[in-house]
Amino acid sequence: MFTSLATFILSWEKESESTQKLLDCLTDKSLGQSITVNDRTLGRIAWHIVTTIPEMLAKTGLEFEGIQEDAPVPKDAKTIAQTYTDVNKTMLAEIKRRWNDQTLSEKRDMYGESWTIGTTLSVLINHQIHHRGQMTVLMRQAGIKVPGIMGPSREEWSQFGMEPPSV
Repeated sequence: MFTSLATFILSWEKESESTQKLLDCLTDKSLGQSITVNDRTLGRIAWHIVTTIPEMLAKTGLEFEGIQEDAPVPKDAKTIAQTYTDVNKTMLAEIKRRWNDQTLSEKRDMYGESWTIGTTLSVLINHQIHHRGQMTVLMRQAGIKVPGIMGPSREEWSQFGMEPPSV
């Protein structure tokens, strides 16, 4: 749970940078990648990350220009990545403009539970992390080189003059 806007913003900037790195690697062809026909595609997961930002924050009362939760998944990867960039910038601007540290202790009804806004912001970050993990698996299956997020990816070890960990 966040109790300081400055702490949230620092965390969000790092995590959203990681999410943006993945989104920027997607290709139009990769958007259809899924584990099975009963699972979300890579494009659907990526778009879900984008649409959850305004959806979740609207429940706190922070409504801003953004994409609607039920907006169809774009057919091109660049639109998903650019929309994430735009929503991210708008969200941060609105948070800085309308909230302060005290706002984070206010409670809101979130999905049938009572959460503080600081808790909601933690959940928003964890939500992205969760789906980034799903995306990296689907990206590998789609033949996309996965960028390192919490350290080097398999392909990046050589840039450090090291061998990747054994499988």
